[in-house]
Amino acid sequence: MCLLALVTSWAWLLVPLTYGFVARVASGPTLSPLGQFATRVSGPRLVAWQRFVPGPPKRFAQAIGAVLTSAASVTWFVVGWSAARWILIPLVIAASLEGFFGYCLGCTIFGWLIRAQLIPESVCADCGDLSKRYAAAGYSVTAEN
Repeated sequence: MCLLALVTSWAWLLVPLTYGFVARVASGPTLSPLGQFATRVSGPRLVAWQRFVPGPPKRFAQAIGAVLTSAASVTWFVVGWSAARWILIPLVIAASLEGFFGYCLGCTIFGWLIRAQLIPESVCADCGDLSKRYAAAGYSVTAEN
């Protein structure tokens, strides 16, 4: 959607983009239409490709998206679209890394912040062991897998 906004200059797409990021930060996928689509429709169909990650790094990445889209929205209203679109470019890059390569840039930054002790390790107790997440989804996690 971000790329569509950049290519078409449809600045109004910032409104649902910003809402989606803020909703996912506030409640995970519950209040986000795109989050619901990902968890109920596309995710189950991509089971072989699906990778489980702990919630806090993903939520941190969503918060970065919320900050960027909020900044772009404010810039759009105050300065105009030509300035706001530049704020979206890092978001397109990060989303492309996630979508095409499964690399979550925000999650990596989250890990760096934990290692730098700027975020306490207790914030993400699940980060070291994802076996509970896989088990809850019905996957067996053993040494043979």
